[in-house]
Amino acid sequence: MKTERLLSLDVFRGITIAGMILVNNPGTWSAIYPPLKHAAWHGCTPTDLIFPFFLFIVGVAITLSLSKRKERGDDQKKLILQILRRSGILFLLGLILSGFPYFDLETIRIPGVLQRIAVVYLFASILFLKTNLRTQIYISSAFLVLYWLAMTLIPVPGVGYANLEPTTNLAAYIDNLLLGGHLWSATKVWDPEGILSTIPAIVSAMLGVFTGELLQTKKTKEEKTSWMFFSGVVLMTLGYVWDGFFPINKNIWTSSYVIYTGGLALLFLGFCYWLIDVLGYKKWSLPFQVYGLNAITVFFLSGIIGRLLTLIKLTGADGVEISLKTFLFDSFFLSWLEPINASLLWAVTYIFIWLGLMWILYAKKIFIKV
Repeated sequence: MKTERLLSLDVFRGITIAGMILVNNPGTWSAIYPPLKHAAWHGCTPTDLIFPFFLFIVGVAITLSLSKRKERGDDQKKLILQILRRSGILFLLGLILSGFPYFDLETIRIPGVLQRIAVVYLFASILFLKTNLRTQIYISSAFLVLYWLAMTLIPVPGVGYANLEPTTNLAAYIDNLLLGGHLWSATKVWDPEGILSTIPAIVSAMLGVFTGELLQTKKTKEEKTSWMFFSGVVLMTLGYVWDGFFPINKNIWTSSYVIYTGGLALLFLGFCYWLIDVLGYKKWSLPFQVYGLNAITVFFLSGIIGRLLTLIKLTGADGVEISLKTFLFDSFFLSWLEPINASLLWAVTYIFIWLGLMWILYAKKIFIKV
């Protein structure tokens, strides 16, 4: 029996990817509205919700795509090979995005958004296939508690004490030790998608797995919606309380951040589910379906083209060399708007351009699966 596609999940995915493109492609990084920036360190802005939301969506999709095959007793060796293949492709795409267009192997950034999605997908899928729900909850809880204890109790070599500062915390030490020279260029000695912080990120996906389990029960749609709202409020509250001991922080993906953003993801999916799958209000959601059905494709291609726009150089009338992006931004946006509004309009325009391109694929029923 074919699993019925969950439209609200596609819409949630589409909204999330549109949000990623919005915050990753301002007209200028020097003029951005505060909600479209990441928190400087501790704290959480709307922008800090986007990545954990996507990992949560990955977890829901794992349950919906693998549960029938798990129940049927399909060959798990073949399933794991498929999972490994998909993870490998995602990781490779992430490396291409990091290295494009020069691919300097001495400095290429090894961590990244797609790379973290690949690793999280791999571990969450195997956990789902190989363990039952109770074991998954125990392992997820252990990941969060052990990460909290490690980050707050283990003395950092060369520093002498445990801390949560940007360059001297345990996660930064491990990143620099194992991936020195291959980290995010903006930080150089630590990475927001680093090694140790990927462990709690797995739990962001596992919260989605648990939600997928709920969605496949025999409860009514109204009951499922109520449980998502209730669970979301509980997780948000727990995350907020934990923030007092282990601050909410995206850069090191703290345990409180996992719980807090997981609660918000449940509320957001619950709202989409109630509006679309319970009440049947679907017409408004088509643009987000278009994005959601080719999510990795539009994220990857928009990143490549965004990079190209900054690399292609033009020579102005005054003989000064500028990027194609700067020329277009200055000529068509900054020439008649305040910098902050011009920057926002550039990003929104970029979203609509990619929506048009993805709509062509949608109309032709081309859905590129990784």
